[in-house]
Amino acid sequence: MNGGNGGENSVTDDAGVTRDVIVVGGGVIGLTTAVVLAESGHRVGVWTRDPLGRTTSAVAGALFWPYRIEPARQVGTWLERSLGHYEQFARRPDETGVRIVSGLMADTPLDSLGRWASRVPGLREARTDELPGGFGQALRAAVPLIDMPVHLRYLKERLRAAGGTVERRSITGFGEPAGRAPVVVDCTGIGARLLMADASLYPVRGQVVVVENPGIDEWFVVPAPGSADLTYVMPQPYGVLLGGSATDHSWDLRPDPAEAGAIVARCARIHPALSGARVLEHRVGLRPARPQVRLEAETLPGGARLVHNYGHGGAGVTVAWGCAEDAARLAVA
Repeated sequence: MNGGNGGENSVTDDAGVTRDVIVVGGGVIGLTTAVVLAESGHRVGVWTRDPLGRTTSAVAGALFWPYRIEPARQVGTWLERSLGHYEQFARRPDETGVRIVSGLMADTPLDSLGRWASRVPGLREARTDELPGGFGQALRAAVPLIDMPVHLRYLKERLRAAGGTVERRSITGFGEPAGRAPVVVDCTGIGARLLMADASLYPVRGQVVVVENPGIDEWFVVPAPGSADLTYVMPQPYGVLLGGSATDHSWDLRPDPAEAGAIVARCARIHPALSGARVLEHRVGLRPARPQVRLEAETLPGGARLVHNYGHGGAGVTVAWGCAEDAARLAVA
């Protein structure tokens, strides 16, 4: 594929704009991939079915920590590469939405983490006096915590500054974008289940509650592997995001009042002040889970190159930059 100076493989779209690559999907995976490509000199357009504020990424708790994503070896590499980007972004939190925040990851032995953990400054076993009642072990760490609405806007503006575009557009198949550009990158998340007939991809429904902050400045997570009931407290500039749930194979995007009440009750056992905090918002999103991330290229009928970058489970934000860099290499190979 040719770069940003034009070439014989570029295609002109309906509006008369020449594109080298069309990225389908406007969540954090799609926008990050588009930024990497555009800043490498390629003319990039993003097609997104949903506005940024209604993507699954906008709902995410967005703590930098792996959750429900495989394969472990590649995930560790993507984590390490992504962490460097987020650490840079944290120098400009108002612009990027990224802050380095301290907190506790309960019931997680240090030796259960991969090599990436060595890149986290100050990661250690928590002292007994740092643990909430009822918990016997946790890790203390200061890691990126991302305000996703702000971060998605930052990525969109960064893409535009590099000459990229974002267009609201739905597709029924990848032949549509392939008719507009020689390379298409599939960052459609759970949408790939239908677009690619990928039966191994399934939704993991997550519900969260946003409340006014009664004075909490650290995050707290109980991962509870295998359980549909999660507990996490994420202090964000707009309030405290309380979670959560992980319901496999559920497509229901409606907030469940009973589930919301249970989430608040679990979090209030950690921070009692949350029991009376005013509820600001209910959010529901569908994590795109798969036995492992699909990050590979194929050739479509007609010769266009299709690069898949989906199936990141609950860790799309955490691995976004590492996966984007690999997807971009596949796109221009």
